[in-house]
Amino acid sequence: MAAKRGTKTSMKNMEKELLCPVCQEMYKQPLVLPCTHNVCQACAREVLGQQGYIGHGGDPSSEPTSPASTPSTRSPRLSRRTLPKPDRLDRLLKSGFGTYPGRKRGALHPQTIIFPCPACQGDVELGERGLSGLFRNLTLERVVERYRQSVSVGGAILCQLCKPPPLEATKGCTECRATFCNECFKLFHPWGTQKAQHEPTLPTLSFRPKGLMCPDHKEEVTHYCKTCQRLVCQLCRVRRTHSGHKITPVLSAYQALKDKLTKSLTYILGNQDTVQTQICELEETIRHTEVSGQQAKEEVSQLVRGLGAVLEEKRASLLQAIEECQQERLARLSAQIQEHRSLLDGSGLVGYAQEVLKETDQPCFVQAAKQLHNRIARATEALQTFGPAASSSFRHCQLDVGREMKLLTELNFLRVPEAPVIDTQRTFAYDQIFLCWRLPPHSPPAWHYTVEFRRTDVPAQPGPTRWQRREEVRGTSALLENPDTGSVYVLRVRGCNKAGYGEYSEDVHLHTPPAPGMTQTAGMTAVLRMPQWRRCHPLLS
Repeated sequence: MAAKRGTKTSMKNMEKELLCPVCQEMYKQPLVLPCTHNVCQACAREVLGQQGYIGHGGDPSSEPTSPASTPSTRSPRLSRRTLPKPDRLDRLLKSGFGTYPGRKRGALHPQTIIFPCPACQGDVELGERGLSGLFRNLTLERVVERYRQSVSVGGAILCQLCKPPPLEATKGCTECRATFCNECFKLFHPWGTQKAQHEPTLPTLSFRPKGLMCPDHKEEVTHYCKTCQRLVCQLCRVRRTHSGHKITPVLSAYQALKDKLTKSLTYILGNQDTVQTQICELEETIRHTEVSGQQAKEEVSQLVRGLGAVLEEKRASLLQAIEECQQERLARLSAQIQEHRSLLDGSGLVGYAQEVLKETDQPCFVQAAKQLHNRIARATEALQTFGPAASSSFRHCQLDVGREMKLLTELNFLRVPEAPVIDTQRTFAYDQIFLCWRLPPHSPPAWHYTVEFRRTDVPAQPGPTRWQRREEVRGTSALLENPDTGSVYVLRVRGCNKAGYGEYSEDVHLHTPPAPGMTQTAGMTAVLRMPQWRRCHPLLS
């Protein structure tokens, strides 16, 4: 029972993965855009119509009309309408078949149709043929249909051929593309006719072709072009468009992509405890952010109120700055929590991936799993390189209230000190290392400094680089006693005040002299690494 409830929860959480970004309803005949996002075919036509493209929202499946789709003209001959042959279709396209605003028939440079993707907010090029050149996402249609059946969305499916009021459908026919009750199925499939051989299926709201067909040549896709990242048929392979491209059988692409998706999904499912731990850490960070933000606002309010009425206008602007910073951080942290929740077992993303893995139709799986694998890979990377999206500290919002009254109009948050500048004329290494620095002009003051140093001529240890640190150094110089002889040290320094720590200075490399008794002369040099150039500076000779 628990497993059954978990499956229902997973399916319910998966609903947001099955909503069209345009109509916010479940996908109906979704099309795969070149950016790998999906959109309902009807929604795509409407979007193109709003963009001024007319006559290029055709159905890429180009399937015969069903009896139910045209109730006023239910002629059996409609289902026998034949499609133009691939060579005929190519000639029609080359000759300028299908015009739209901005294009002249037979133009040398036909207009490329641009589709504004509602998911990624990018402009996607559909080529000259528009929606007619796109694949239908049959795997997504199957997932939507399984979801509808699991949660009973939309109620019963009614017969499309009954006179009002229609009865509940009991059968479906892929060839006729309609749902029937028992009586209507017998009526439209009379014994002794060719229709009597139609295979009945379960009633459905969406009829799909049996296989994924190439929208250009109406042939079944058999290969995958890695260069174009597109499924192709045999005719596509021999076309000049794919000359020199890396083309692989769809079976190889299916197996490779399925293995990658399975491996990524297995990793996420195997690290559910880690995901939950990170979510708890993010929630704790949000609580600390709220407390710290409130404390910072109260401190600012007290200081500004003490300066009198002349500071009231400035006070409002500072509080607004803190509020915006807090809201921005909370929004980022909340978004990060939502992203991590999507990785939990039973979430929509994981449930959708599990449903896609049930797909056995190889071309359809390759088509649907490409975008999904990219999302799973990004989620896996975010899981491995976890860190809160925002800091809970508001130390940068501290105010310097010791300024003169004439500077009140320029009152602002105290800034951290800028990166110190190493004074190479006064820095040297002998039996001791003497490091000297200064702050850049116009830098905020530093209350104290932190000096870090380490040897660079020792074998690197696994893990992060270990720095030795000397905290709360007063003044602008430091003396490091008893360094190792004949070694290379790298040093850096940063300042600190009430707002927090500033940036590190540029690293400076110092060579200590060899031990007494060695043949090498006791010469000392310091190599200062600058952003654009390097030079050696002799300190002692």
